[in-house]
Amino acid sequence: MTGVLASVDERTNLAGQNRLEMLLFSLDSQQAYGINVFKIREVIHCPELSEVPGGGGNIRGIAYLRGETVPIIDLGKSIGKAPYDGEGGFVIVTEYNRNIQGFLVNNVDRIVNLNWNDISPPPQALGQEHYLTGVVQLDDTLVDIIDVEKIFAEIATIDTAVSPTVTAAVEVSEFNQITILAVDDSSVARNQVKRSLEDLGFLVETANDGREALEKLQAIETRLGNDFLASYPMVVSDIEMPVMDGYTLAAEIRKQSTLSGLKVILHSSLSGQFNESMVKKVEADKFIAKFNPDELAKEVLHLLEVPRKQ
Repeated sequence: MTGVLASVDERTNLAGQNRLEMLLFSLDSQQAYGINVFKIREVIHCPELSEVPGGGGNIRGIAYLRGETVPIIDLGKSIGKAPYDGEGGFVIVTEYNRNIQGFLVNNVDRIVNLNWNDISPPPQALGQEHYLTGVVQLDDTLVDIIDVEKIFAEIATIDTAVSPTVTAAVEVSEFNQITILAVDDSSVARNQVKRSLEDLGFLVETANDGREALEKLQAIETRLGNDFLASYPMVVSDIEMPVMDGYTLAAEIRKQSTLSGLKVILHSSLSGQFNESMVKKVEADKFIAKFNPDELAKEVLHLLEVPRKQ
């Protein structure tokens, strides 16, 4: 399966056009699931796994891959399905949030080329207790796109608090009239960003995807006029989102004279090397790999030119 993964350059060009490639796979049924190819290092038959001392939960074991120790997560069990109980299976080795991990799945199918505009948010009828960031119709098949951020948050505690060292260096009470827009299709990731920015004293509004964010910014700018940038100076956006991705959002902001002065941070679990070139291409101000609250906080303060306490 490794050979089917596209080159970095090819996938970079797709991302810049609001497109992506998605690997389709299955768990304990015929339901199709998808994961962004750019997050994938390789796809392999499940190797021999070592038990995790005191382990359990959703981590099936540890594999030793190319000199690295990689936790293998039972993806079906993680999202409330039956644990994998077959022989073999496949491991999708991924890089998220500065970590490498593998997802154990029943079968892998194929890679499809999609437009983010074709991907819809999960139906509201699902409520909050689900593990999807989007769905897409492919021929006669409905593909569910997994909310990996939520799975990680349930496996390992992620600290969202900004350290006292960072907050003590600025006067956080000065920011209570400044709003930052946080954009992410994962409710878990949105709340992580929201809590970190609120630690600095900022007000935070949220949007689920790039199009919702753009429409919200346009409405706010129309309402506030000349006061817009003073009150809403920054957007912190995920990259991969249904409807409109973060690259396209950044590019659209720069195209519109009334919004072009916004500071734009692209903040994503995608930590591939291509991000720096894409930041320049869409004229965003910074790329930050998820999730380090201090790093995010320091970059926000830097871009907004907040003076440090003397």
